[in-house]
Amino acid sequence: MREAWEAESRVLGGHRLDAPRLVPPYVIFTRAQWAALRDTTALPLSEDELRVLAGVNDPVSLSEVMDIFLPLARLIDLHIAAARNLSGMADGAFTGRQRLASPSVIAIAGSVAVGKSTFARLLKAVLAKRPEHSRVDLVATDGFLYTSRVLQANSLMERKGFPESYDLRKMLTFLEGVKTGAQRLQVPIYSHEAYDVVPGEFQTVDRPDILTFEGLNVLQTANSGVAAASDCFDFTIYLDAETATIEQWYVDRFLKLQRTVFQRETSFFRKRHLISRVDSLQY
Repeated sequence: MREAWEAESRVLGGHRLDAPRLVPPYVIFTRAQWAALRDTTALPLSEDELRVLAGVNDPVSLSEVMDIFLPLARLIDLHIAAARNLSGMADGAFTGRQRLASPSVIAIAGSVAVGKSTFARLLKAVLAKRPEHSRVDLVATDGFLYTSRVLQANSLMERKGFPESYDLRKMLTFLEGVKTGAQRLQVPIYSHEAYDVVPGEFQTVDRPDILTFEGLNVLQTANSGVAAASDCFDFTIYLDAETATIEQWYVDRFLKLQRTVFQRETSFFRKRHLISRVDSLQY
């Protein structure tokens, strides 16, 4: 995309241009440039807190939090403040009434094994240390998957993780409840060990300042005229990496789980705890 824009910016209307006249649709930063944007934002996490937040095969250093998450937290703060100021001005000037600020929803998407869960936990922890919004919740879309029984009954078990395997109506109802300030919303809890939604167990979300919402398909748009989860988002993040890197992360994580969680009798994947050949894994 970048190369196409640069080429288009030099050739327009059949005439070669000496300098680009088109505005790029994105901004690219080096790590050093991005890190400098944290300004005076203080590091809110300790080494011990970071160790708890890190996921399987996801080592994270304090310097990475400073370089990556602090500028992002500052950018999100600016977006939230601008949105609330605009909403307040519109309500006051146009309707003459003041409303309570709506919770902000930050969506985080990306492929399997790209690090969404660890990224979301770290972002939640950093944002929750900010005095402007101390109540930050994290919800993963896994809880909105149909149960294995429903997936099997509809021949969707092999499509688990694809959009059709989620209860989108329940997901939309939850997100609309968050945005309208509903109290004590309940989200089903998903167990990766059991590979299923846990019957009768729920996470309660009670009017947070910010909701971080993480999942594979959260940024997928709907057909025209149909509501989508993305309609409720205030800020979106897509995590990406080279395909070969993601595959290696997947294999590394699988092999570590094989030595730990997969050994348990209650694990859905116990049947795979003896797999020894990496090339036998299915992504």
